[in-house]
Amino acid sequence: MNRSSSQSSEPVVKVWKYAESKIPLIFGDFDLLVFRTSLDATEHVVVKKGDVENNEPVFLRVHSECMTGEVFSSLKCDCKTQLDMALAKIAEKGRGMIIYLRNHEGRGIGLGNKIRAYNLQNEGHDTLSANHALGFPDDMRQFSTAAEILKTLGIKKIRLNTNNPRKVEELIRRGIEVCEIVPSLGTLTPHNQDYLKTKYTQLGHRLASLFEN
Repeated sequence: MNRSSSQSSEPVVKVWKYAESKIPLIFGDFDLLVFRTSLDATEHVVVKKGDVENNEPVFLRVHSECMTGEVFSSLKCDCKTQLDMALAKIAEKGRGMIIYLRNHEGRGIGLGNKIRAYNLQNEGHDTLSANHALGFPDDMRQFSTAAEILKTLGIKKIRLNTNNPRKVEELIRRGIEVCEIVPSLGTLTPHNQDYLKTKYTQLGHRLASLFEN
C-alpha cells in the first residue's frame, strides 16, 4: 500500500481567518482563531498564546481531530494526552500554538469508518491492516491546510511537536522551516500499546524511547 497515494492529487488550498477571540482554558488564557478554506466547508482551529509572529521559531503542534479520544476519553489512542501536553507546554512557556485540523478522524477515513476499523481491531487487525481491509490507504490526511495557515499568519520557522516523520516532511515540502522536532511522548498502557507499536514499527514514528528502554 502506497502511504503517499492520497497526496498525489492534492488541490491548491487557500485559507483565511474567519473569527478570533480570547478564551479561558484550564491551561490558562489563549487566543482561538477559526480558519476557513477553499477546499470545503470544514473550519479549522488555531489555539495560540504569546507573540508567534516575531520571526523566532514557534513551538507548534499540528493536531488531528479525534472525537473518540478527546470527547469520549477513549483509551485506545494517545491523542488527548498529546493535545493536553502541548497546551500545558505552551502555557508554561507563554508562547506557542496548535493547529487543530478537523475531518482527520481515523487518519482521514472519517468517524464511521474509524469505528468500523475499531471493530476489526477487536477481531485481531492492527490499525493499518484494519484500514486496508476497509479499502483505505495507511493515511488519507493532508497537511497543506496547516502550511497555508502558517503562511497566512506570517510564520516560517517552527519547533514542531510531533513523533510523525510525515508531518515534518510535508511541512518542509510546503516551505515551512522545521528548526527542531519536539517529541510528544505519553505512557504505554494495555489499551494503547498495540496502536503505538504499529505507529513505531510500520509508520516510523519516533517512539523508540517507549519500546527500547
